[in-house]
Amino acid sequence: MGWHFGFKLHLIINDRGELLAFQLTPANVDDREPVPDMTKDLIGKLFGDRGYISQKLFEELYERGLQLVTKSKKNMKNRLVKMIDKILLRKRAVIESVNDHLKNLCQIEHSRHRSVFNFLVNLMAGLAAYTYLPQKPSLDIYPKDLPALPPAVF
Repeated sequence: MGWHFGFKLHLIINDRGELLAFQLTPANVDDREPVPDMTKDLIGKLFGDRGYISQKLFEELYERGLQLVTKSKKNMKNRLVKMIDKILLRKRAVIESVNDHLKNLCQIEHSRHRSVFNFLVNLMAGLAAYTYLPQKPSLDIYPKDLPALPPAVF
């Protein structure tokens, strides 16, 4: 029986809680390392915690059309941040809810696998099951009860 030292599951989700990208790394890998590969085809804004602060990563993503938004560390200088970005940073708890759904509803947290293959099958099945959940954690930022636009008149 081999030894298992742990892993990290890196996730990128959208505002509706849908999985956009994921990557599995050993537990000793820096959180910032898989970000460039995971975000290859993304544009817009990427919100992360303080573990993703890196000027090099910010510049690399910004050149590709992706803005990395994080909270500042206590020893960092204050910087101007748009109000909408501050509000959305406070909504980062959605990713923790997604992790909770994956662990508890989709049962990806299981410590008694007898093989690496069994572990990977369980993980992939849990991720697939999550994508089919009818209710996912989301930001719910779209306006409701707006009348549909009238049809165009030619």
